[in-house]
Amino acid sequence: MGCGTKEPKITQLCLAAIQRLMSHEVVSEAAAGNIINMLWQLMENSLEELKLLQTVLVLLTTNTVVHDEALSKAIVLCFRLHFTKDNITNNTAAATVRQVVTVVFERVVAEDERYKDTIEQPAAVQGNSNRRSVSTLKPCAKDAYMLFQDLCQLVNADAPYWLVGMTEMTRTFGLELLESVLNDFPQVFLQHQEFSFLLKERVCPLVIKLFSPNIKFRQGSSTSSSPAPVEKPYFPICMRLLRVVSVLIKQFYSLLVTECEIFLSLLVKFLDADKPQWLRAVAVESIHRLCVQPQLLRSFCQSYDMKQHSTKVFRDIVNALGSFIQSLFLVPSTGNTSVTPNQTGSNASGSTGSAQTNPGVLGMGGGATVLPAFEYRGTWIPILNVTVQGSAKATYLEMLDKVEPPTIPEGYAMSVAFHCLLDLVRGITTMIEGELGEAETVNQTTTETTSLPAQASERQDLQSVSDQSEKELVNRAVWEEMVNACWCGLLAALSLLLDASTDEAATENILKAELTMAALCGRLGLVTSRDAFITAICKGSLPPHYALTVLNSTTAALSSKSYSIQGQNVQMISPSSESHQQVVAVGQPLALQPQGTVMLTSKNIQCMRTLLNLAHCHGAVLGTSWQLVLATLQHLVWILGLKPGVGGALKPGRAVEGPSTVLTTAVMTDLPVISNILSRLFESSQYLDDVSLHHLINALCSLSLEAMDMAYGNNKEPSLFAVAKLLETGLVNMHRIEILWRPLTGHLLEKVCQHPNSRMREWGAEALTSLIKAGLTFSHDPPLSQNQRLQLLLLNPLKELSNISHPDIRIKQLECVLQILQSQGDSLGPGWPLVLGVMGAIRSDQGESLIRTAFQCLQLVVTDFLPTMPCTCLQIVVEVAGSFGLHNQELNISLTSIGLLWNISDYFFQRGEIIEKELNKEEAVLQKQAEEKGVVLNRPFHPAPPFDCLWLCLYAKLGELCVDPRPAVRKSAGQTLFSTIGAHGTLLQHSTWHTVIWKVLFHLLDRVRESSTTADKEKIESGGGNILIHHSRDTAEKQWAETWVLTLAGVARIFNTRRYLLQPLGDFSQAWDVLLDHIQSAALSKNNEVSLAALKSFQEILQIVSPVRDSEKPDTPPAINVSVPVVVGTTTATSLGRSFMRTDSIGERMGRYNGSELPVVTDEIEDLNLWWAAWNSWYRIGSESTKPPINFDKLTFIPSQPFLTALIQIFPALYQHIKTGFSMDDLQKLGVILHGAVSVPISSDASPFILPSYTEAVLTSLQEAVLTALDVLQKAICVGSENMQIMYPAIFDQLLAFVEFSCKPPQYGQLETKHIANAKYNQIQLFAPAEWVALNYVPFAERSLEVVVDLYQKTACHKAVVNEKVLQNIIKTLRIPLSLKYSCPSESTWKLAVSSLLKVLSIGLPVARQHASSGKFDSMWPELANTFEDFLFTKSTPPDNLSIQEFQKNESIDVEVVQLISTEILPYANFIPKEFVGQIMTMLNKGSIHSQSSSFTEAEIDIRMREEFSKVCFETLLQFSFSNKVTTPQEGYISRMALSVLLKRSQDVLHRYIEDERLSGKCPLPRQQVTEIIFVLKAVSTLIDSLKKTQPENVDANTWAQVIALYPTLVECITCSSSEVCSALKEALVPFKDFMHPPASKVQNGES
Repeated sequence: MGCGTKEPKITQLCLAAIQRLMSHEVVSEAAAGNIINMLWQLMENSLEELKLLQTVLVLLTTNTVVHDEALSKAIVLCFRLHFTKDNITNNTAAATVRQVVTVVFERVVAEDERYKDTIEQPAAVQGNSNRRSVSTLKPCAKDAYMLFQDLCQLVNADAPYWLVGMTEMTRTFGLELLESVLNDFPQVFLQHQEFSFLLKERVCPLVIKLFSPNIKFRQGSSTSSSPAPVEKPYFPICMRLLRVVSVLIKQFYSLLVTECEIFLSLLVKFLDADKPQWLRAVAVESIHRLCVQPQLLRSFCQSYDMKQHSTKVFRDIVNALGSFIQSLFLVPSTGNTSVTPNQTGSNASGSTGSAQTNPGVLGMGGGATVLPAFEYRGTWIPILNVTVQGSAKATYLEMLDKVEPPTIPEGYAMSVAFHCLLDLVRGITTMIEGELGEAETVNQTTTETTSLPAQASERQDLQSVSDQSEKELVNRAVWEEMVNACWCGLLAALSLLLDASTDEAATENILKAELTMAALCGRLGLVTSRDAFITAICKGSLPPHYALTVLNSTTAALSSKSYSIQGQNVQMISPSSESHQQVVAVGQPLALQPQGTVMLTSKNIQCMRTLLNLAHCHGAVLGTSWQLVLATLQHLVWILGLKPGVGGALKPGRAVEGPSTVLTTAVMTDLPVISNILSRLFESSQYLDDVSLHHLINALCSLSLEAMDMAYGNNKEPSLFAVAKLLETGLVNMHRIEILWRPLTGHLLEKVCQHPNSRMREWGAEALTSLIKAGLTFSHDPPLSQNQRLQLLLLNPLKELSNISHPDIRIKQLECVLQILQSQGDSLGPGWPLVLGVMGAIRSDQGESLIRTAFQCLQLVVTDFLPTMPCTCLQIVVEVAGSFGLHNQELNISLTSIGLLWNISDYFFQRGEIIEKELNKEEAVLQKQAEEKGVVLNRPFHPAPPFDCLWLCLYAKLGELCVDPRPAVRKSAGQTLFSTIGAHGTLLQHSTWHTVIWKVLFHLLDRVRESSTTADKEKIESGGGNILIHHSRDTAEKQWAETWVLTLAGVARIFNTRRYLLQPLGDFSQAWDVLLDHIQSAALSKNNEVSLAALKSFQEILQIVSPVRDSEKPDTPPAINVSVPVVVGTTTATSLGRSFMRTDSIGERMGRYNGSELPVVTDEIEDLNLWWAAWNSWYRIGSESTKPPINFDKLTFIPSQPFLTALIQIFPALYQHIKTGFSMDDLQKLGVILHGAVSVPISSDASPFILPSYTEAVLTSLQEAVLTALDVLQKAICVGSENMQIMYPAIFDQLLAFVEFSCKPPQYGQLETKHIANAKYNQIQLFAPAEWVALNYVPFAERSLEVVVDLYQKTACHKAVVNEKVLQNIIKTLRIPLSLKYSCPSESTWKLAVSSLLKVLSIGLPVARQHASSGKFDSMWPELANTFEDFLFTKSTPPDNLSIQEFQKNESIDVEVVQLISTEILPYANFIPKEFVGQIMTMLNKGSIHSQSSSFTEAEIDIRMREEFSKVCFETLLQFSFSNKVTTPQEGYISRMALSVLLKRSQDVLHRYIEDERLSGKCPLPRQQVTEIIFVLKAVSTLIDSLKKTQPENVDANTWAQVIALYPTLVECITCSSSEVCSALKEALVPFKDFMHPPASKVQNGES
């Protein structure tokens, strides 16, 4: 009522009262209707408009009494007030309308709340049913429905159905109302089908219709040209529409799938470059709103992208953002490039480029502060801080008061789009990863539950599991589709932004996005997309256009494949090079030919850190992309100049070549961090699963291969990144080293360590050895000692390194071995063969240092580790030590290794029992295995027991060393071999000796013999350096000779000392033969040293004590018939003084193999055979060595005296054993050898040492030996049987042959020898070219002669001696020196010959007379006669210097001979052949006349005439001439004849002399004539003397007459002038006094 007054005052009061009432809720429905009508009137009258609005609001909010028409009237009232002229009223009304609309809908919510318990069956709403059919709705809902429906009508500019009385309406306000309802009350629309229907049927078409101007509009198409004017997009509507769309999509997406597809496609279209700038900005904001709702995006993907024929909405949105960002950079270059392109048309006024309008954006400091911005190819776009991360706070969508499109600041759209991308990535990844995580945990729990044995719940659980997995499959498909849909666009946009970004924070965000995407793709297993993102980060890390094949190939593949997406073409923009980034490092590119330097910017470093981060945190999903990541890191590390250090960690190091790497301080501080992260990255590989770890290893290996390819053919510093990291990875994964060991070490071994680049190799080896050492020291579980397979696996690469020939690698390998030995030596166990193999693999050609290191290892092994290694490895140790002996690099090493072998043998000896047990055990196992496999057990020296094999290996090794090319090694090895066999040989089984003899010793002898005989005879100048070589060792041949000597002596010694072991072996006699053969070939070698030594060995084996005979057995009870050789010191272990004593001492061992079957005493026959074999060898040696060579030159070899002496000295010992069977043939053989030996000359330079000075008559030792040999024989024959005595003549022959040497030294072939007589010392030029000197044989011949005489005295009567005409031979032989007499080389010879002859004859003649009748001596007499003749009337003249005393002595010898004739021969003339006697008489006759020599001086004449001799001859002659006339008238006649001739001759001489004397007057006569006359006178006086002494009856009267007739002639000579003649004459005349008798009374008759 009061209000009806229309009085303002009253109205105000009334309204207040009404409000008061309403607030107390005392208003009924009818009253409410009245109030509204009353208010309507007031409104129409424009009274108290604000109060009205207030009242309506109170009325509607306090209670729900206002319904239907009343409500609609109230709402219309508010709308009407909104369109008044008054601004305040308008605004208030607008607010009221908004509130009222809200109230209406809130009622619906409350109503639903009330009724939600009562379940009702709503009638199905037909899709096409009348829009008024709201009968099913409850009252409040109905109101709301009507209201919403009319709002739609109004916006569409149609008449409302329910809000009767509306006068005007704006679209903008309508759209705002729609948006607020949709936004605030989505549940109303979702719960009530009627409302949903409204949305579908009214709201969506309305929105699409209103969008049309925006869609059709193309910016820049001029209005004039288009036929119909196109409606321009209107900012307020457009913006509100977009807000509505945002709400629709956000809240009702599930209802409006198709419609949303359209809306989204529209949104995408609005981003096109030809749309107005403000429209694009608003669209970007709308899209941003969507991007922060990942679940929504997921629904898009599921609803569109995954459906068959649907638009790929989600992909399009992302691609559109990408294109949008690209388009912002690709500004058409009109005018100022930094100005935003102006829109054409009416509202262009406000959109001038923000660069001009808003200079403050650049900061007030005059450009000092750098704005965060993107810059690309000259387009500079600032980055504005638009939103907080994760919320889409829009700027332009909120400008509800603006009618004109606002100016968009430069960079705004870009910044929003940028944030869209970031939020999109963040949303998707967090959502998917969250779900993935859930799925995984669910999976784990379900798998755990299924494994529980719960019967009841099992089925149900299984059910849930299958559901679960199905659900997961669906989910995974969605995730994959989402990623596949968006990654290309994202990548394109992000790469571009990354390239353009100049702001660190922005770059960081972009990189983070790329990283999360890469990780997500990795987790989902989408390889292509993962690799693409990683490639992008990698490219960002490297300088622009950096040639890195891995990346380029990947991008090429990508761009060809997946970047042209249907509908939208996203171009990959190549990075711009001129980015304005701060350069922080300059370095060398890692390329084959580095061209110049490359620069790293801070952005590159930032990317690098992201890359490290990616690898560190997401290593497990990288898979094959490790390749990319690591390749990039390698290049970066290279450019930054990081070099690997110990353990593979990279440390900043100087670049080695080229312009040095330049690093700013900024990056310098970063480097340690980077290198630290790098290391941590590989440390974290221990948390990767096995597959990922393999990916990592594979990637590193292929990287390493690339680096190696680059390092081929040049010695530049290679990139060691991969190798270093392989090492690092290996070290941190030691706990599961088995899975990666093979690929890891395989790569290092086969590739890196064999690389030609030394630095590369060195690191390869460093890495490998570090890994092996670490592997061995790591405490594995189970420990290595229990896990032999692993230990061998770890050690194997160490051995494999031996196949590489580079010395630097081998040095590393050996150093590693040395360290392993020092740290792990005790626990190597089964690894020993490998470790030893490494040492053994060193070859001679590998350089000294290498061999030395390896040898150090070996020494360590031998000194410290023999007891800890398995006994089966001992053989390897022996092999290895032996192989070092054979290395020819370093003599000391070879010699030391021989020492090691000696130490090893000692070790075997001390630990013999233990080793034997262990080896036997092992052998049994092997035997069993071999039998199972059905193969024969194969090892060297097989049948011998294993412990013996060990020894045999040692011996064999030493044997090899004994034939080393270097003399010192041979010598040392030889001594060691024979010492070990000597010292430890007793440990061997008896049967093994067979192998020792044949396989070791004889084999060695064969090889030495072969080498010696083929050795070089060239002189070696010096032994390297300044070492002088003694002349006895200055050719290879001489050095080998020494070896031969040593070896032969050693073998002989073993034969001698171990005879008791060897003889029971079956083939001892063969062995003996072989040994003799060796001795023989050595003795006949053309080397004095060898040949002499061979004989020494021969002597040694011949002095072998033959096995113990029964008589000498040790005192064992006779019951036990085991003969044991006496072994001293084996009775107890203590007496040996050794800590270790084999249980089977030699005695026992002997017992072991003889007790049962063979007694030690071998039968005599066998023994004899051995000796005869020895004799045959001796004979061969003798005959070969003494046989003179056919032709001679300087190099002819002639055996030395000591050799021959030794040879002959062997005979007596040998003979003792074979004398029983020694036959005449053998004697013949012996004779040849003795004769030959004595004939061998000596070289003049050796003669001073062998020959006595000429004046001493001494025998050389050789001659002594020869005589001794004959002496032994002769004594043996003497005591021997009858049949042996036939050998006497042979011995005489031999001796007589030697006697001849006194005058005829033996010839040695055609060798020219100087006789010692004319090569007296002073004449021998010691340095003349080897001139051969025959020995002084005289003493030898004389001694032989003495022996002959002695022997003859003993044996003259022996039958053999008589039969074989020994006497004749003696005489024949003596005739030679006797006939030579003064011409003998030595005067003593003929004197001895004479005395010998006299001795022999004194014994022999009686024998000869005794046997006269047998005729055995017939031929002797003429020989004897000739001998006398030759001696007494020698053709040789005495030497000039013979003194008178000497001459007289010689004459007395002649006299002795004549006396012998007169006493021993002539008295027995009747037993003697007549011719012989005749010869003797003639001879005496000749002697009785003074033989005359022209060489005396006058003073000596009387002495030299041999008057004594003549006298004796005369006397003998006369004595026998004038006697026995009865028996031998013939001889008497002969002597008388001779006398008359003599006298007649004297007469003539005297006459001639007297004549000449007279004629010569004062001249003296020639000397000869005087001499002759003197001689004649002396002869006359001698004759008269002789005649007087003879029996008077023997002298013929005739003879006396002739004598007396001489007297007158003599008297005539008195006148001669020569005093000599006178004195001789005096002597001649004196005897005539005896004829002066007084004349007799009567002459007797002439017979006497």
